[in-house]
Amino acid sequence: MKKIKILSWNVNGLRAVYKKGFLEWFAKENPDVLCIQETKAHEEQLPEDLIKVNGYNSYFSSGERKGYSGVAIYSRLTPVDIKKGFGIKKFDSEGRILIAEFQDFTLFNIYYPNGKASAERLQYKMEFYDAFLEYAGKLKKAGKKLIICGDVNTAHKEIDIARPKENSTVSGFLPEERAWIDNFIASGYADSFRLFNQGPNNYTWWDMVTRARERNVGWRIDYFFVSDNAKNDLKNSFILSDVMGSDHCPIGIEISTGKN
Repeated sequence: MKKIKILSWNVNGLRAVYKKGFLEWFAKENPDVLCIQETKAHEEQLPEDLIKVNGYNSYFSSGERKGYSGVAIYSRLTPVDIKKGFGIKKFDSEGRILIAEFQDFTLFNIYYPNGKASAERLQYKMEFYDAFLEYAGKLKKAGKKLIICGDVNTAHKEIDIARPKENSTVSGFLPEERAWIDNFIASGYADSFRLFNQGPNNYTWWDMVTRARERNVGWRIDYFFVSDNAKNDLKNSFILSDVMGSDHCPIGIEISTGKN
């Protein structure tokens, strides 16, 4: 068996975090796979050393709108296949989805929509959630082991948010968004972090305007989920809350792959 490390980070602008020591951090962490959300860049806008990182294959999906959304995967492992969407234009066109099929598992790197802007965006977010669940469900039914990471833009339970009462009517902690995560987990997935850590005050996003990070007034909205058939392969799940450079911090898992 081989143990691999997969990290996920909403960098809130790949070019911005590049200027804050991103590549040095990347080299120090030395993951087998790194998933990035909110690149806010098309590939041709990136410096060469962000596209060609030594020892890694890189894959990018960008939205039609420049400076918005976008996801990337850096991987030492060579995927069997890469897809940039669910096959539904209204979701795929925003550059939120990369699905990498590896020999032992299929990895989803997703920047899920934020529903705060308007009722229309909240509806879009809920429809995106359902399209994702249907797409993942077909792969799981076919026997694939799934790893799903990214910025889900919803805190699941009261333990996952510093101010649950104050935010109960805010998108990101609405009853229907939280109920969707309940339904998702009930469909045969596990929140990897909660398999290893049941404690409070573990967050992945903090509001920059109110300097909430200094007081750890945060939300846990970034996740690694695994399908139930991959749970036994999971060896660790963690939050790297001391890593700066974005309003989110990186998260990670370690998983065993291959046969004995």
